[in-house]
Amino acid sequence: MPVTDISTDAENLTMTLTADFAAPVSRLWSAFTDPRQLERFWGPPGWPARFTAFDLRPGGRVDYAMTSPQGESSRGAWEVLSVTDGTGFDVLDSFVDPDGNPMEAFPAMRMTFAFDATDAGSRLTNVTYFTSAEALEQVVAMGAIEGSRMAMNQLDAVLLSLREYAQGKGTRTELLDDQHVRITRLIEGPRELVWRAHHEPELMQQWLLGPDGWQMVECKLGETYRYMWQQGDDESTRFGFEGETVLSEPTWRAVTTERMIGMDAPGTLNDLQLYEEDGATLLTLVIEYADKDMRDMILATGMTEGMETSYARLEAVLAGV
Repeated sequence: MPVTDISTDAENLTMTLTADFAAPVSRLWSAFTDPRQLERFWGPPGWPARFTAFDLRPGGRVDYAMTSPQGESSRGAWEVLSVTDGTGFDVLDSFVDPDGNPMEAFPAMRMTFAFDATDAGSRLTNVTYFTSAEALEQVVAMGAIEGSRMAMNQLDAVLLSLREYAQGKGTRTELLDDQHVRITRLIEGPRELVWRAHHEPELMQQWLLGPDGWQMVECKLGETYRYMWQQGDDESTRFGFEGETVLSEPTWRAVTTERMIGMDAPGTLNDLQLYEEDGATLLTLVIEYADKDMRDMILATGMTEGMETSYARLEAVLAGV
């Protein structure tokens, strides 16, 4: 993981994050100064950022919003104080309301970003300066340390091209914490087609099948959905899932609930995000479970292997669309 240290200094009212990357400073700089790249890691998993204004020059302003799977929004703005091309910049970071006005309950914080060369590549040093001990404690209590760590640990995937990062590795499952896992898979095909394949029944029934020999016999989509599968012609094997759409931002993000039909067990919250580069799409699915036991029980069913079979089939379907 890139982040090597996050520390707070109550005397100097600072929080310092240090992260090392196997990439040159120029590549790290471009990731922080291109809003489309910055969106891929600025928010932690489950709270991705969208930048609506990006004027990174002294006196300029940057506006962004991070949105939770439930649609809650946390908005921020940078007042750009200084920029040293290629090596760093300083901003005044504020929580803002939907109209872009600073929120009085959350004091603004000065943030410095420094990019330095190392023998192995480059280093990010990010220092946040607070106006009081209370402000520092407030931000830490809001989960800033773990949120920053999880956000910056996503940067490795951005510094490489999508194919360098993911191709040939198949479907990967990462444990984020006791309740969350992240599934990633590179899909050869444009984002629009990958989105359609998740939202058009005639396409979905061709690939979302799991092991060979199974068929999707019911596929109803909309604000609510319902899927049913069975093995061959044996109706006794039939099972399925149902849920609701919580958030939909075509063709980038879809958040849905999921529960097994006829079971009393708690369901999951599934956050699907798609990023395209050079004709390939990185599919990221963050799944929230009720607890660790439920997470481990479902992973033990061979979920990752079953998803890989379906995603490989998806690529073949997209090739023919």
